Amino acid sequence: MNTKLIIRYSIRETMGLISMGVALFWSAGQMEWWPAWAALAVMLAWIVATAIVILRFNPDLLAERLGPRKEAKLWDTIILSLLGLTQLARYIIAGLDQRYNWTNNFPLSAQVIGLIVCALSHALFIWAIASNAFFSQIVRIQAERSHTVAKGGPYRFVRHPAYIGAIFFELAMPILLASWVAMIPSILGAALLIIRTIFEDRALKVELTGYAQYAHQVKYRLLPGIW
Repeated sequence: MNTKLIIRYSIRETMGLISMGVALFWSAGQMEWWPAWAALAVMLAWIVATAIVILRFNPDLLAERLGPRKEAKLWDTIILSLLGLTQLARYIIAGLDQRYNWTNNFPLSAQVIGLIVCALSHALFIWAIASNAFFSQIVRIQAERSHTVAKGGPYRFVRHPAYIGAIFFELAMPILLASWVAMIPSILGAALLIIRTIFEDRALKVELTGYAQYAHQVKYRLLPGIW
């Protein structure tokens, strides 16, 4: 177990969690906002669970996910940068919605469902990480780690299961935060994830040995029977 990597991971994810909290509570102008605390709790659980799963199943993956992004493709860098902006915008807009009450009479039951979907979405994401020893944060072929195609777990059903979880999370978060206005950047974020799926799938077919055959066996990218 590499203690330095764990510390780096903890610091990076803690800073991200703090940034999310600041965006939510600063824009809302208050700390007594349970959906925001619930959103932070879901993110914290995801951070901890991701670390546990990586260290348990694929410990070498931690270094890959924390490594430099020199091999990142330009389109991937652009998509990830835009995705980060849409996520930040979502939290700020949701906070402003809470402060100025732009969304009226949002049903509590819908918020609870949104919370459950957020949790389940992250659970699917973590399952994908546990099933893929090469689950990097950028699209690249890890030749130095003898990169092979992931075929187990959720990859038996679709080729990009983590993106399903990520897309549902994007769409469920503004519901948890009771803000229809915040749904706008979330929809943009979901669209960016779909675009990334398309580009990543094309790149893997060309660059990763065995992926084209796998794509022939598992025909759907995100939704079984649909696409």
